[in-house]
Amino acid sequence: MSDITKYTNKIIQGDCLKIFKNIPDNSVDMTFADPPFNLKKNYRSYKDRLEFQEYLDWCEKWISEMVRVTKPTGSIFIHNIPKWLTYYASFLNEFAHFKHWISWDAPTAPMGKSLQPSNYGILFYGKSEKGTKINELRYPHKRDRKQGFLLKDYGGKKDKLHPFGPLVSDVFTDIHRIKHNKKRDLHPCQLPIHLMDRLILLSTDENDIVLDPFSGTGTTGISAKRLGRKYIGLELDQEYVNISREKLEYVEPNYKLGESFVSFYLKNVVTIRNKDWNNLKEFFYIPEPMKTIDFAKTKLKDKKLLPVEKEVVYKVEECRIHTDKLNGGKKIIETVKLDYSNNIKENRVVV
Repeated sequence: MSDITKYTNKIIQGDCLKIFKNIPDNSVDMTFADPPFNLKKNYRSYKDRLEFQEYLDWCEKWISEMVRVTKPTGSIFIHNIPKWLTYYASFLNEFAHFKHWISWDAPTAPMGKSLQPSNYGILFYGKSEKGTKINELRYPHKRDRKQGFLLKDYGGKKDKLHPFGPLVSDVFTDIHRIKHNKKRDLHPCQLPIHLMDRLILLSTDENDIVLDPFSGTGTTGISAKRLGRKYIGLELDQEYVNISREKLEYVEPNYKLGESFVSFYLKNVVTIRNKDWNNLKEFFYIPEPMKTIDFAKTKLKDKKLLPVEKEVVYKVEECRIHTDKLNGGKKIIETVKLDYSNNIKENRVVV
């Protein structure tokens, strides 16, 4: 086994199962995986169409590796659709200890005669039964978009509300999928970065190590770096590795107010650690008297405290997918050919 410092703050190209062999036991504070869903997505270097058992056998291998490299006080997170998470849970129950099934609001396309899918899941496990590092989090009070009043009726208890907002539960209704192409990389399955901020703030402290075996275009690494954590990203596709490295060059550990790291989104603070509030409240205008919070928001005093967003422009080869369907009697045989053209496409993202 190697020294973990050889891999920290790097995006490493290669098969995660091979690279995992070099990562020491009990060396990482948080592992997070957003693997291919086996839904025939158009990845550049991976065939997202394995047979049912072949897919599960492969998943069990990298899940066991995630648990192995996680510290006894560390956390394991795996994101997927509920179908696959039920199988992942059966694997994890053998090696780790269940904490939460996090559900986040993410409506998808209709699927015919069925309940319409409206959420993704994130399994949250601890390496040990006790001693897992968990920080209570808070997010802003939900309000009516037009009038600005609190959505929830707290009756005569408004003066007892927390000024910033309620504690975060295991249902995330305030974080949504990236729907606009202008806000995403050239990758078929990119997660919102403030989702990663929340998970990292939940389970790590400054300078802790966060590992992602399916790093994609670097969302986990960017979130970790801007929150003052160390990162390790493993990624099969060289183009995604190049994009990640280029974006990370522009990221600074500046998502903080004073000495406390926070998550910003759309020029607002969207997630804080509860234990940091006493240090953070000096940066906010808090409604007085407190019962006026029904219509008066807790606001950041100075927008200059917001980190400056930087636009990164990078160029990638376009990838065209050719699909041929052949009628083979009762079965439809589908073959997929990846054709990497010489066309260069420019993409702009904000980090």
